[in-house]
Amino acid sequence: MLKQVQHDGGGANGMARQACIYILASGHYGTLYIGVTSNILARIHQHRTCATPGFTTRHGVFRLVRFEMFDDMPSAIGREKQLKRWHRPWKINLIESDNPHWEDLAVALGFDPMRSTTRMDGP
Repeated sequence: MLKQVQHDGGGANGMARQACIYILASGHYGTLYIGVTSNILARIHQHRTCATPGFTTRHGVFRLVRFEMFDDMPSAIGREKQLKRWHRPWKINLIESDNPHWEDLAVALGFDPMRSTTRMDGP
């Protein structure tokens, strides 16, 4: 377990400062969010602490269900744009190709498991 990871920029195996796309979900087959970052640990921390109000906070989208690392930011941005154009069933198939049970991958990066959350926009 990587509980010693610092979420403010410290890194697990050099992951903190590398271009990355990520997919968050509100739960199994729930609302999806696709993002790109150069610091996956800091970005997941921002989402989970609701540091920046927005879509993920309103819809309770905090579970990391997929991420892909890239050598450079332009490649990551290109992949993010590609995934955002995909139909929902394609995104679900992509998630389930490596994460069939929609496990929270952030736990393996040193984050605490997510507690059940209530959506800000209703049930």
